[in-house]
Amino acid sequence: SGLDSNSSFNNPCPQPSDWNRTWYTDKPDLTECFQNTVLVWFPCVYLWLLAPFYALKLYCHDCGCIRISTLCTAKMVLGFLLASFGFVEFFYILLERSHEIQNHMVFLLSPIIRSLTVVSTLERIRGCRSSVFLFLFWVLVVVCSLVPLRAKIQLAMYEVRDLHGVKDASFLSKMLFWWFTGLVVKGYQPITICILSKLQKEQSSGFCLLRTLARNLGPYFLTGTMCIIFHDFFMFAIPQVLSLLLGFMNEEDAPLWKGYFYATLMFLLSCLQSLFNHQYMYTCFTVGMRVKTAVMGLVYRKSLVINSASRRTCTVGEIVNLVSADTQKLMDFVVYFNAVWLAPIEIALCLFFLWQHLGPSALAGIATVILIFPLNGFIAKKRSKLQVQMKFMDGRIKLMNEILNGIKILKFYAWEKAFLEQVLGYREKELKALKKSQILYSISIASFNSSTFLIAFAMFGVYVLIDDKNVLDAQKVFVSMALINILKTPLSQLPFAMSTTMQAIVSLKRLGKYLCSEELKDDNVAKAPLSVLIDNGTFSWTKEGPPCLKRINVGVPQGSLVAVVGHVGSGKSSLLSAMLGETEKRSGSVSIKGSVAYVPQQAWIQNATVQDNVMFGREKQKTWYQRVLDACALLPDLEILPAGDCTEIGEKGLNLSGGQKQRVSLARAVYRKADVYLLDDPLSAVDAHVGQHIFDKVIGPKGVLRDKTRVLVTHGMSFLPQADLILVLVDGEITESGSYQELLSRHGAFADFIHTFASNDRKESVTETAGMEPMSEIDEEQVPEDLGKLMEVDKARTGRVRLEMYMEYFKTIGMAFIIPIVFLYAFQQGASLAYNYWLSLWADEPIVNGTQVDTDMKLAVYGALGFAQGIAIFGTTVAISVGGIIASRHLHMDLLKNVLRSPMSFFETTPSGNLLNRFAKEIDAIDCMIPDGLKMMLGYLFKLMEVCIIVMLATPFAAVVILPLAILYAFVQSFYVATSCQLRRLESVSRSPIYTHFNETVQGASVIRAFGEQHRFIVQANKRVDFNQTSYFPRFVATRWLAVNLEFVGNGVVLAAAILSVMGKDTLSPGIVGLAVSHSLQVTGILSWIVRSWTDVENNIVSVERVKEYADTAKEAVWTVEGSSLPLAWPQTGTIEFQDYGLQYRKGLDWALKGITLKIQEREKVGIVGRTGAGKSSLALGIFRILEAAKGAIYIDGVNIAEIGLHDLRSRITIIPQDPVLFSGSLRMNLDPFDTYTDEEIWSSLELAHLKNFVSNLPDKLNYECSEGGENLSLGQRQLVCLARALLRKTKILVLDEATAAVDLETDTLIQSTIRQQFEDCTVLTIAHRLNTIMDYTRVIVMDKGHISEMDSPANLISNRGQFYRMCREAGLV
Repeated sequence: SGLDSNSSFNNPCPQPSDWNRTWYTDKPDLTECFQNTVLVWFPCVYLWLLAPFYALKLYCHDCGCIRISTLCTAKMVLGFLLASFGFVEFFYILLERSHEIQNHMVFLLSPIIRSLTVVSTLERIRGCRSSVFLFLFWVLVVVCSLVPLRAKIQLAMYEVRDLHGVKDASFLSKMLFWWFTGLVVKGYQPITICILSKLQKEQSSGFCLLRTLARNLGPYFLTGTMCIIFHDFFMFAIPQVLSLLLGFMNEEDAPLWKGYFYATLMFLLSCLQSLFNHQYMYTCFTVGMRVKTAVMGLVYRKSLVINSASRRTCTVGEIVNLVSADTQKLMDFVVYFNAVWLAPIEIALCLFFLWQHLGPSALAGIATVILIFPLNGFIAKKRSKLQVQMKFMDGRIKLMNEILNGIKILKFYAWEKAFLEQVLGYREKELKALKKSQILYSISIASFNSSTFLIAFAMFGVYVLIDDKNVLDAQKVFVSMALINILKTPLSQLPFAMSTTMQAIVSLKRLGKYLCSEELKDDNVAKAPLSVLIDNGTFSWTKEGPPCLKRINVGVPQGSLVAVVGHVGSGKSSLLSAMLGETEKRSGSVSIKGSVAYVPQQAWIQNATVQDNVMFGREKQKTWYQRVLDACALLPDLEILPAGDCTEIGEKGLNLSGGQKQRVSLARAVYRKADVYLLDDPLSAVDAHVGQHIFDKVIGPKGVLRDKTRVLVTHGMSFLPQADLILVLVDGEITESGSYQELLSRHGAFADFIHTFASNDRKESVTETAGMEPMSEIDEEQVPEDLGKLMEVDKARTGRVRLEMYMEYFKTIGMAFIIPIVFLYAFQQGASLAYNYWLSLWADEPIVNGTQVDTDMKLAVYGALGFAQGIAIFGTTVAISVGGIIASRHLHMDLLKNVLRSPMSFFETTPSGNLLNRFAKEIDAIDCMIPDGLKMMLGYLFKLMEVCIIVMLATPFAAVVILPLAILYAFVQSFYVATSCQLRRLESVSRSPIYTHFNETVQGASVIRAFGEQHRFIVQANKRVDFNQTSYFPRFVATRWLAVNLEFVGNGVVLAAAILSVMGKDTLSPGIVGLAVSHSLQVTGILSWIVRSWTDVENNIVSVERVKEYADTAKEAVWTVEGSSLPLAWPQTGTIEFQDYGLQYRKGLDWALKGITLKIQEREKVGIVGRTGAGKSSLALGIFRILEAAKGAIYIDGVNIAEIGLHDLRSRITIIPQDPVLFSGSLRMNLDPFDTYTDEEIWSSLELAHLKNFVSNLPDKLNYECSEGGENLSLGQRQLVCLARALLRKTKILVLDEATAAVDLETDTLIQSTIRQQFEDCTVLTIAHRLNTIMDYTRVIVMDKGHISEMDSPANLISNRGQFYRMCREAGLV
């Protein structure tokens, strides 16, 4: 009805005609108001005015009553329909548009007038055959309706052009999901996210607990429940009508119209049934989605307040799993929950109707159900026990996560193979569990698919055998079959609903456990008068664990600088955590005044631009921002970065060096203008001159923060004299505190400490940790405005999935497997067709003396055919499952190898979220979804062929109807599949950022909390979830749209079969009619299932596409060269020679190293120094072939390293890298993943690395489990573990990459002396950080902009007074 009126009516109709719209225009149109008043009223008024006169005329001329003909009846029915439509319209306006009722007074009148009008057709009773009066009325009505019709068609056309959301859709359009058609048509053009967001935000993140969920979403959910009840009512009405139709076929002299009436009625009931079903599914899905978003938000919020003890019990992987898998399970639960109570009722009703038809034999059916049911239940239980695969999968994903995080170490140490084996170990166990589970599943599928037959066999068998007088006629057989087919749905849904409920309960428990885990207490830190005050505090990381800090008393006056010093693992970082309230407070009190800014020991950098990282959610203040960058010495670095401060930083700060990350982290804190600054060793990763600059400009008495309270953990002795207060920590206790002079004069531990290191006081070079030159971060073929973009965003492919993907998938299974599968399917459907046809012949068997002959033989044939089908079903499902497992094993193997064979540059540009998504979601889809989808799709395709054959056997004329319907079906389906795949891809792509963001948040939770930015992060997470839902929501609406429209096609087949049967009544036997009609009733279900399973397969085959993506990316050189003549003991001497060696990060970028020629003799100790970006680290990357030479070559012991395998090279030289990375697993595994060394060797290496005492005090010694990333060891201890690795390998060449960054001076001295003694007869290259470490080396190389600017012994270089001399002077060594 033209309800969306554009002109606002305050009075019913201000101007019925608006000439601008009607006459003076190129598109003439009447105003809405005119259409709804004049055009409707005119014929009605005509009728009302003339009706009294006409009634008078009739009254006077009574010609007796006229017999009511069929045509007349049809007219009457139509008339009443029109009337009722008027009323329906009236109520619709009243209910739906009540809020704008005053605009619609006009519209209310029209339907009422229209409906009353119809009543006057009663003239028939007065014996008047045809009346001019009424004829004129109808003509007027038609003419007047044409105008609004045209307007409505135009409006509809316009609506398709401009895609509306659900809100604006009319009632009918909502019922039929036509509002979605516009988007489906667009499926062929690439859909972009912009269109999607126009669809209503049906599912924005509203967060509340589950009880609240029920309270908020309950009413909406109940409307869905109402729909499903209506659906059931119509569903059970259909077999009753079928029974009437078959009865009609049996009667010789029944009038034909009854047959047509039954046929049409059946069609109508089917249509209504499907309408209600899909409304129900739609509401459930909407509720499910809201639940899902809500829970996601809850988990996210929780991860921001969870305390460290609880945080240690669950890894990042597990938390991400809660968000990805468990929320999905809850959603499924909402969708299938109603089946839990409805299914039993439906089953009971079916059995009741069967009893009516077959009497007590129906009990045999019940018995069969009771037998099949527990079997399925038992299998479901067994399969849930086999959910072990989830455990293996968790383990595999966790391991992958760590591999991706520590990939650089893996490459340096040539450890890929060891980790590859580990992952494949998990994978094999996972597949084994999967295989068992799939075979069990096949049994239940087979028993379920032959359940129709089994129940029918039992019932008919018992019915015929009890009594000879029991005759099976068409009515009994096929109505029973229809009922049994109905029975199948609840039977299949019940176990599924049960298992979903069970899984949801498990997920709820997991979520509950996580959501109830201990939170940080708000009262850990109180607000206080004194700036920072800890009063007699004892703190521990866990409630039960040993305290990490004991008897702490600290009072920090406002504006003072406090330095905290102590050995590795003495509790310095814990002290800052205690001030932040991150630790468990056992006793005492902590209070802090004002806002806090925190710089963690390991910089936490977001995947965003430098500017975003520094401002961290504050608005930009130009001058202050510049001052901060200058003070933190970031300006020179920004000049190197491709897009300045708009350069995007990779995940975890991949494309920044250690020092740059640390300074960005510091700048973020300074930019805040907070009151209290907690700085956890921010100067460790930067060079002396930069450190000095930062101390002077930021932290020190003249720095930007001079009026703030600063607590600084440091290893640098040179800054201590300027501190107002120094705290000395030993084993978690403050042993001394006071100013520098006071502590010196006490001659305590601190004084000894200072004297020991006074000689080599932090005299450092002016080098810096230029990890990789940040220049490397531009993509080769990039446009300038994309300069700073680094991460490759997950891309959405467009269009249908290419055929090659299917070919690819089937190729991995192998043809030998596929041909038998197809044969088995054909056989299975043949058997099914045969036993159904046999039934129809049996039903048509003439009755002799009240019985049928040879019933036993008939029953036997029927049984044999049915059982043959059951066995074939089992065979096909098992075969497909096994094939799927073969394929997924290959695909996972290829993916893993491809990823591990990729060069470092690949990991720098691909977010780990994307890769993890491939390993988790996509591989899961290939494991389970694709084989399941294929089983269903093939099963239903063959079933459809069977139905078509049966209908055409009965009424060959049906081919005329079936062919056009088939074409229409194919057309609709192709549209839908394209759209659905597009939406699926968009959804996949928008899912990655959620997980990446989650990952980041969990890792940086303490920083986010310290800065009080929780709210902003929550909003950001909500945005990402919403964005994902915006592409998820249309996807399931697409399914509804398709199903509703398809089922009309299917119902068309029902109508055709029924009407044609009625037409051929004289020639057709009831048996064949029953067969055709009862089978055609299944078409709607089959059609929607085919499409659903087809799109499932299409959508999941995308996973094959995405897993295969990495087969085409660039790979490293081979790991080992076959038949290479490399001696086992190579390199024996350890000479290194560079010949005109040049290096580029990527083609088209500046040279990182330009033509370096140099020879390093055996047993030489060479130091490499230079400023940031001079190319120091590039030398190390070159020796390990992390980057391949762009020109020239490197020879080690006279062997060109470019000609040997990567593993041969990397396993024979050793590096101690910048970032000490540990993997979760035993300590032993971290030192020696290949199990090549004995325990004695490992202990001796630990002893030399000064870790023996620490390790022997651990509960499990060498088998001590390191947590994810080695978080349960301090940074210094991790560094020592890396040293132990190097000592264990003991190769002739050692590269030391700035390994002394985060270690206090004592540990530093230990490491240096160990290296001097242990690697005395090796060649050592040190990328130096502190100049005093290389003063006694044989040679020093000074790098500058990729050249060697000076090279000689340290003494000679100093006497030459060149660049090296200047560096030494700055560090105070000369």
